[in-house]
Amino acid sequence: MSQTQSLKLGSSDTSFLGRARLVVARRTEGRGVALLAIILVVVSLTQPLVFTAYPVSLGRIALIGLVALGLTAVILMGELDLSVASTLAVSGVVMALIPDVWLGILAALAMGLVIGVINAFFVAVVGINSFIATLGMLFALRGLAYILSDETPVRLTDTDAGIAFGQALIGPLTPRVLIFVLAFLALQIFVSRVKAGREFFAVGGNRQAAYDAGIPVKRRIFTGFMISGFVASLAGVINTLERTAADPRAGLTVLLASFAAAIIGGNYLKGGRGSIVGTLIGATALGVLQVALTLSGIQVPVQEIFIGLILLLAVTTDPASLRAVLGSIRSVRQGRSKPRA
Repeated sequence: MSQTQSLKLGSSDTSFLGRARLVVARRTEGRGVALLAIILVVVSLTQPLVFTAYPVSLGRIALIGLVALGLTAVILMGELDLSVASTLAVSGVVMALIPDVWLGILAALAMGLVIGVINAFFVAVVGINSFIATLGMLFALRGLAYILSDETPVRLTDTDAGIAFGQALIGPLTPRVLIFVLAFLALQIFVSRVKAGREFFAVGGNRQAAYDAGIPVKRRIFTGFMISGFVASLAGVINTLERTAADPRAGLTVLLASFAAAIIGGNYLKGGRGSIVGTLIGATALGVLQVALTLSGIQVPVQEIFIGLILLLAVTTDPASLRAVLGSIRSVRQGRSKPRA
């Protein structure tokens, strides 16, 4: 009897601890939280102006984070979208070329969706690797942006609308920041509460099992790339409105920062694990870092070196990568310890 009771008590204790360990194990944002904490401490000591320049800091976080949110939808399924930066640029150019602002916005957003459909078609239907397919689109769209703009910035016809868009609405919150918050909430609800969004994890975790379970894998891939294209074009619209002009070179630094934000936030490149919250944490860390480096007078090329190093650190500290490295080390040691014949 006492043995039975002790077993029950033990199982209840271990179940609580087990649940706690399970929750921690399921979360993938650890690296992002650690990096954010380090950056906040260092910046507070070296460049505290970052925390008082709210419009600049929040605006940078919003731009990086917005594109990174769209990338996350694709990464969760184990795919990549390298065309987001060029999508941002060409969407902005298309918008600026149309005299009516609202019609231009609709055309730009529609173009983002079309680009997403084209990317998904090459990946899901033709069967081309997403890295290759979207890399080709990156160059093609950038060339299209240069052709449409004649390689020069295109000014908005209604510059007053752009100036008004850049004004703060609530405290230091500009429309860019508010749109980013809304996009974050929408995608968070989609991947956590909506069946189609939750299936992104299944597609990324085990694609064959997803097929066997009856999940419309190709449709989910189309959905993910359309989200990525739409969000990138939305970033292009915002960027064009705030600058009152569309630059065909826009977004050149956004791809690296956005991709790094998604990876730093704990989204696995092979898919199946990750979170929108993690992307938010990664975008916040990199946004604060970029603003601090800019205020310190560090040029953009040097900033990209910092981001590249952080991205390498994030990839190499991925649990799967660490396990692979440790496994290789153990194999080498075991091979050396075996007696020679």
